[in-house]
Amino acid sequence: MGDKGFSELRTIFCFASFFVTLHLVHGDLSYSIPEEMKRESVVGNIAKDLGLDLSTLSSRKARVDFEGTRKRYCDINLNTGDLTTSERIDRESLCSKKPSCVVKVDLVLENPLELHRLTLHIQDVNDNSPKFRENLIEMEISESADKGNRFSIEEAHDADIGQNAVQRYKLQQNDNFILAVDSNKVELVLENTLDREKQKDLNLLLTALDGGSPQRSGTVVIHVTVLDANDNAPVFSQTVYEASLPENSPLDTVVINVSATDADEGVNGDVTYHFGHVSDDDVNVFSINPKTGEIRVTGVIDYEDSSSFEMRVQAKDGLGLTSYAKVIIDVTDVNDNAPVINLKSLTNPIPENVSPGTEVGIINVQDRDSENNRQVRCSIQQNAPFKLVPSIKNYYSLVTTGQLDRELVSDYNITITATDEGSPPLSSSKTVQLSVADINDNPPVFEEQSYSASVSENNKPGSTLCSVTARDPDWRQNGTVIYSLLAGEVNGAPVSSYLSVNGDTGVIHAVRSFDYEQFRSFKVHVMARDNGSPPLSSNVTVSVFISDVNDNCPQILYPAPEGNSFMTELVPKAAHGGSLVSKVIAVDADSGQNAWLSYHIVKSTDPGLFTIGLHSGEIRTQRDISESDSMKQNLIVSVKDNGQPSLSATCSMYLLISDNLAEVPELKDISYDEKNSKLTSYLIIALVSVSTFFLTFIIIILGVRFCRRRKPRLLFDGAVAIPSAYLPPNYADVDGTGTLRSTYNYDAYLTTGSRTSDFKFVTSYNDNTLPADQTLRKSPSDFADPFEDLEASVEVGTVQIPHYN
Repeated sequence: MGDKGFSELRTIFCFASFFVTLHLVHGDLSYSIPEEMKRESVVGNIAKDLGLDLSTLSSRKARVDFEGTRKRYCDINLNTGDLTTSERIDRESLCSKKPSCVVKVDLVLENPLELHRLTLHIQDVNDNSPKFRENLIEMEISESADKGNRFSIEEAHDADIGQNAVQRYKLQQNDNFILAVDSNKVELVLENTLDREKQKDLNLLLTALDGGSPQRSGTVVIHVTVLDANDNAPVFSQTVYEASLPENSPLDTVVINVSATDADEGVNGDVTYHFGHVSDDDVNVFSINPKTGEIRVTGVIDYEDSSSFEMRVQAKDGLGLTSYAKVIIDVTDVNDNAPVINLKSLTNPIPENVSPGTEVGIINVQDRDSENNRQVRCSIQQNAPFKLVPSIKNYYSLVTTGQLDRELVSDYNITITATDEGSPPLSSSKTVQLSVADINDNPPVFEEQSYSASVSENNKPGSTLCSVTARDPDWRQNGTVIYSLLAGEVNGAPVSSYLSVNGDTGVIHAVRSFDYEQFRSFKVHVMARDNGSPPLSSNVTVSVFISDVNDNCPQILYPAPEGNSFMTELVPKAAHGGSLVSKVIAVDADSGQNAWLSYHIVKSTDPGLFTIGLHSGEIRTQRDISESDSMKQNLIVSVKDNGQPSLSATCSMYLLISDNLAEVPELKDISYDEKNSKLTSYLIIALVSVSTFFLTFIIIILGVRFCRRRKPRLLFDGAVAIPSAYLPPNYADVDGTGTLRSTYNYDAYLTTGSRTSDFKFVTSYNDNTLPADQTLRKSPSDFADPFEDLEASVEVGTVQIPHYN
């Protein structure tokens, strides 16, 4: 850009001449600044000039965009609000010889989108010296030239404009020539005739001076050779030539022909053409044919880089006389630039709960062509919940059109297409990738509405019962599910004392061993909670069913287990086969087949005399009693359940075959518990005494009923009614199990002859039960009047015993 010397003086000049003007035009700002400012020099304070807070600049992402150039000449200091230079600004490269050099800047504010137009007027600084195209100009002038003849000199070029451009010329003092300068040309005027014999050549120093401060100058040496007789200089047919050339014209395209004529003949009339001053950027764009004056394209013609060219063309005859003409070439625009899509701002990722109409991005579209070729339409594909809203000038806002749901679509690839109005139209596209940020808007959902688990009782603590699974479609911590038990009670104890759940996997474990006899099922509630903020949760019911295990032995209610009491039954000698002698009553706390009981005689004094019902427990005679049968019969009965493995319990049943209590021998031969022997002896003595006293009474009764069929008599120990104390703890009867299903009615009678227990004649209302015709009362008060009403003394009470077959 010319001579850059005198740096210190120029710095002082820049500082002195720097000024900033500020005015508002329809709300926009305009600054005037000199070129060649140092980087980070302050242009103006945008925050103050627009009345914005510094915090607003940062929060609204203030920035500047430059139209028509990829360079960023200025930037914003968000901390101070100053607009500062960021690159060297050279007015000559930006605007060349244009009298006004304007750089347009867009100040963009987001949320909401707001655009302010900033206009930078670049003021010229005298940073370029005048410069001639050549350092030496050769001229040949005939000695016969007349006074006043004029000889054109190519003027000097100064890249600056106005007062900083070339203002005047100064010719070195000499005897033959003076300088004539007007607005269009510089000429040497022959003031005194030349004499070749005195001086064959002359060297003249021509100086060009600009009007800047400090003043700059450029010089050229004019070497004049004195010749004989060349009276006429070439003359162009036009002073100014104009041509129009479309951009992107191919190489070697003919632009225009220039033509000059010379009235001389021979060598003096031969004209050659050359370019005068051409800028460094344009020197390789065009060429001129020296013989024909035809100007052709030799470089790239780009309207966007330069819309016109202006150059000087020189016509020179054989002896060096010259003339000049101006050539102006206007470049016409061709739609050769597709729109350029610039993503200025983007909110990424986008929360999925944003409301429709939310601005998520700002798009800027530029087309370097002109007029209709730069008119652009923008669009996006229709299958995305977004749209482009035209904003300010060539800015568009990308906004949402519907509700986003990350669980349905987590990423969007939005293709933006920009098409210009040229012929043919050009288009370009840009893909914007948007991600949807997760919001904790989905609670965990269990895979099943309810869960159930089965576990056998007596399970090991820590054993796995089942697992629950909940899904949360949210992402990362919002979708991380944690399981826990809701507070509650089972049988009065906290649920946590029965079950535990793995917080990560949802596997439910038993904390303790379960007992089917305590409870058979229970329900707990499991909560699945995500890790979002705030957390969301859902609950599910888990039903735990405890299956029975055969862990309870049968409990014999009657007769009492061996060792607790001594039970003796009296069997009449006349008992027929199939007569009911007694009944073993047992229950099992288990359920189902584990409580199905079966009865077996495992040992007996006479194995063929008595049998027991497999499921009823009824002891009956297998045959008629004979005289040869032993009076004392001892049965050991085993009660087994149907579990796997089977559990059992045993009891002893002592039977006496006798029709008369007098025939009953001393029972001392039968084993008794030593700790109860003394008490039993007293009872036996009392019972024998009473029996003897009433022996006559019994004979009378038997005579009265002689006409009736004699029926067997049974002797039971005490009433058959089962007191609650016999029932095992936690016993729960189950239909279809146990042994007490049918109802048996017994007439209970009290008799004597037992040392530790009561003998009772019983009457069963079953057809196979032997009736007892008489009884002796056990209570002493009952002996007061043995001759009272016979019926009242016979039937003491009726006992109903449930029996399970």
